[in-house]
Amino acid sequence: MESKIEISNYPLVSDRYKAAFIDGIVMIGCWFLFSMIFSAFDHVSESIKIGAYIFSVFLYEPLFVSLFGGSIGHLSGNMHVVRESDHSRKINIFAALVRFAVKLLLGIISLFSISKENKGRAIHDKAVRSIVLFKDQENKTTLL
Repeated sequence: MESKIEISNYPLVSDRYKAAFIDGIVMIGCWFLFSMIFSAFDHVSESIKIGAYIFSVFLYEPLFVSLFGGSIGHLSGNMHVVRESDHSRKINIFAALVRFAVKLLLGIISLFSISKENKGRAIHDKAVRSIVLFKDQENKTTLL
């Protein structure tokens, strides 16, 4: 008797850590770029400087996740963040902001909660009902 079994190839903790590391480099790159741009002008208001740094720290990941399905780190690892209930849909900006806030609050503890038993979901994924998948692995099935 043949039955369909879904392939469960979720990103590992190491894959997610690599994505976070790349995102950290992107943020540092943004800070360097902002500093270069700001130094090219005689006067840049403090509110613009603060806004640029707030964007790079607090809005970069939620915006990229909601608009493009993942941060630069996720996308470089061929991963994307989608709704657990519908893998064809990205999460909205509100969910991405909450996901990022939980991720910031829990730090590395959230990544250590990832296991195959919970479909590779971290605490911050569970909080907003999202899941991180490899782009080429979603919705694949095989006959056994």
